[in-house]
Order: sequence, then structure tokens, then C-alpha cells
Amino acid sequence: MTRQNESRVFVLTMKKGIILTTLTLLLVWSSQGDSAFSEAKKLRIISLAPSTTEILFALGLDSEIVGVSTFCNYPEAALGKEKVGTFSQPDIEKILLLKPDIIFATGLEQAAPIEGLRQLKLKIYISDPRNMQELFDSIRAIGKAAGREKEAGILVDRMKNKISQIETRLGVISQDEKPKVYIEIWHAPSMTAGKGSFVDELISLAGGINIAHDTPRPYSSFSPEQVINRDPDFIFLAYMSEEAAIDIVRTRLGWNKIKAVKNNCIYNDINPDLFLRPGPRLVEGLEKIQKRLHR
Repeated sequence: MTRQNESRVFVLTMKKGIILTTLTLLLVWSSQGDSAFSEAKKLRIISLAPSTTEILFALGLDSEIVGVSTFCNYPEAALGKEKVGTFSQPDIEKILLLKPDIIFATGLEQAAPIEGLRQLKLKIYISDPRNMQELFDSIRAIGKAAGREKEAGILVDRMKNKISQIETRLGVISQDEKPKVYIEIWHAPSMTAGKGSFVDELISLAGGINIAHDTPRPYSSFSPEQVINRDPDFIFLAYMSEEAAIDIVRTRLGWNKIKAVKNNCIYNDINPDLFLRPGPRLVEGLEKIQKRLHR
């Protein structure tokens, strides 16, 4: 082979090497770019229930939440999110404009609008726990759906540890030592929580006895006469925060005979969201109730 031919072969080889190297780099850069884009892409989340909103924020999804209901008031950051209607009447048009990847909601009053959203081919996750274990399962499921499985596990463990601490603090309390509790959710007519409700479970975990435990439904009416007859040691009001509210309860006909009234054990200073809203703050509500019952 002549020097001229050798030179041509060398040049061709070099060109091939440059072309292959360039193609390789382009493929690598392209792959890295796709990966970076995938990592940077965030879900667009809408929450239609205060409880799911609290869970989502607790999982660190603040920046992914693009819309919430007007009832979503915690944490404070939720107040600054785009509002997509009320709890029972979400604004479908606004929801569509926000282009959510997933919508978190609950059951109850939301059944009809949720069905409408499903017909529009929107992805929806329903969280409707009825007790603490179902709440833990729901938190984990929400975490999985939103790409926060690890954070969900940490949150559930933290809640369980708090409950264990309270149980340890109470020690072994006999049935005779447990105070009787009445939680009034509403007053006209009188409404309370019975077996199958979070309230009933929290009272039990706090070392108390719910006087309405045997009511047929989780939430139902409960007459003033029944309260008098069952004579609770503690009364919690879940709907009024005004100082006059306690005085109103004291003046109810026949209620002056109730132990809670005679011993000034009527309370309306615990935020009802802490024991009525199935979210991470239930353990905070549990602790506050426990400290009232067992000082």
C-alpha cells in the first residue's frame, strides 16, 4: 500500500471514529435529557376534601397541588391554592382548565360529582377511611398514587408511635376508672358520634367511654334526656368556640344534674377538625382529649 493510500485509510478511519463518538454522545445526552425531564416533571394534583389535602401536604406535595376545595383550610399554604368549588359542588370547568393528573376526593356528598369527573376520563382516588387502621392504609395508598411511598410510611409510623406513647402514658386503666364522655357535634338537633366513627375510637384510645357507643349509626341524633340519663363526666362541644356556649349548656333543662356540668368539665376549646377530619392531625386531637380526661 502506498503512502497516499495509507493516508486516505487513516483519514477515513478518523472520520468514522468521530462520527461514532458524536452519535454516542448524542444518544447519551438524549437519554440524560429524557431522564432529567422525567425527574423534573411533577404531578398536577387537585384535592376536593380537607382530609386528603392535609394528607397530601403532610407528604410534601405542596408544589404539586394545583387546586383545592374552598373547605380546605389547613395547612395555611392550602389557603393560597386555586379554589375549585365547594366540598359538595366542585367547579368542573375550573378542574378541567387546571389539567390535573390525579384528583383526590372522599365519599359521602361527593359521590355524584365524582361520577361526573370519571365520565370525563379523569383519574380519581377516593379516600374514605372509617377507622384509624383504614386511615393508615389510605395514607399509604395516597402516597403510592402520588409517588410518595417512603414519606407515607414515615408519616404512618409517626402517627402510630404517638398513639403508642399515649397508650403507655395511660398504662393499665380499669373499666371502672374510665370517665364517661359525650361529644356534641351539633345542637339543633343534638348530634353525636357512635360506634364506627373516628370520634368513638379516639375516646376509647384516650382512656374514656363514649356514652353514645351503642347508637345505631356512626353519627346520629342523641336526645338531651339520653345525655342526662347516661350522666357523662366530660362534655366536649365540637361546633362552638364562644365562651357563652358553655353557659348555654349549663342552663339546659335538667343538665345541672350531670357530673360534667357540676364539675365544670365542659370544653369547647379543641379544634373539631382534630377529631372529625380523618387526616394526620387525628393523633393531635387524641392527645388533647386524653389530657382532658386524665390530667
